[in-house]
Amino acid sequence: ARHSEAEIRRKLLEDQMVDVMVAVGPNFFYSVTLPVTLWFLDRSKRTAPRADQVLFIDARQIFNQVDRAHRDFTEEQLEFLASIVRLYRGETLNLALGSNGLLDATFPDAKYADIPGLCKVATIAEIEAQGWSLNPGRYVGTEVDELDDEKFEEKLAAAHKELRELADRAATLEAGVDKVLGQLLAR
Repeated sequence: ARHSEAEIRRKLLEDQMVDVMVAVGPNFFYSVTLPVTLWFLDRSKRTAPRADQVLFIDARQIFNQVDRAHRDFTEEQLEFLASIVRLYRGETLNLALGSNGLLDATFPDAKYADIPGLCKVATIAEIEAQGWSLNPGRYVGTEVDELDDEKFEEKLAAAHKELRELADRAATLEAGVDKVLGQLLAR
């Protein structure tokens, strides 16, 4: 980003106004097909315990496909995203729209926790170290794909088998090329 944009972000952060940043995937707006980042500013957070923190949410994988070219959030998905913010702020949850299962699976203790690939709280110092970037993906990271030992061994064995087959095929092809080249050079 240009220097002036970084300065604006720095000032908003130092003034403790940036509360939540939400990355939203493409095709959520009829006039813009690109992904966007929603900024939630809150002047009152200056006196809250979270004054020097920003909640980053990566909601790019959370959507309802309306049609080929348009996406939106279901009421349940909106409630889930709002609940992440409420947990972060220490507020009472309002679960009237059916996000209970998703919330329980993600936050089993009903307490905010950083979830790789979904949400992370970063301090102003961490954001400064990232050049004042407010891109949620930079902080949230990627979802941890936990494989149990059996699945890992199965995948490793399958990859090893494929590697051997490809190596054998490569050796056969190399022998064929050598034979043809030998015949051409013998002429």
